[in-house]
Amino acid sequence: MTEILRPNTLLPSVRTPFHVITSDGIDLIGEVAAPLTKSRGAILCLHPLPTAGGMMDSHLFKKAANRLPAMAAITVVRFNTRGTTSEAGSSTGNFDNGKSEGLDIQAMLAYCFDNLKLENLWIVGWSFGTDLALQHAKDSRHKGLILLSPPLRTTTNKQLEYWSTDSRPIIALVPELDDYLRPDQARQRFSALPKLKIIAVEGAKHLWIGEPFVHSVLSHINQNVTGNIQDLPLEF
Repeated sequence: MTEILRPNTLLPSVRTPFHVITSDGIDLIGEVAAPLTKSRGAILCLHPLPTAGGMMDSHLFKKAANRLPAMAAITVVRFNTRGTTSEAGSSTGNFDNGKSEGLDIQAMLAYCFDNLKLENLWIVGWSFGTDLALQHAKDSRHKGLILLSPPLRTTTNKQLEYWSTDSRPIIALVPELDDYLRPDQARQRFSALPKLKIIAVEGAKHLWIGEPFVHSVLSHINQNVTGNIQDLPLEF
């Protein structure tokens, strides 16, 4: 018997908390949510701005962990960057506006590949996390970037130019009513990166509040990670 997916829906997965130590001694906390069946791919989630309440449990990423392992056989890796606290716990260190957080990204990518042995790993950044992805997620082993509500708050044109020489895909989901960067502005700001695919999401805002927008984001993630072009079902 199927049920309609709701904001608090929690589907079956294997959930494993972890600690990762960065090269400068910061203790990062996180969780892996893996499918009960063979994984078809994985995402490493880079959360929104901690000083504005962003964390690994920010609703889109929490719902990704609660649903994608069962619905799409995608492994979801979430963690708190340095100085960030969520229900799962606190990572040590202090917020550094995306600078020292580069060491967090390096440590997490090493953990995903060397310890978890993940395959077909994509980086999914949301808001502040998109700047982290564009600036620091350069490990050649991941498959590409999925950017949610990119504000381009700290990423420079020179940093964008790096990706013009990288063949991996970059997809940006830009809310029509975003508070920081709307689709037309995004097309202009990303003009130095013509390969980047911008998907304008009608009616959406920066925080993707509302189940229709959550469904859209998770469906796009699934399409890029697994190649399944169908939207995810609305019930399970």
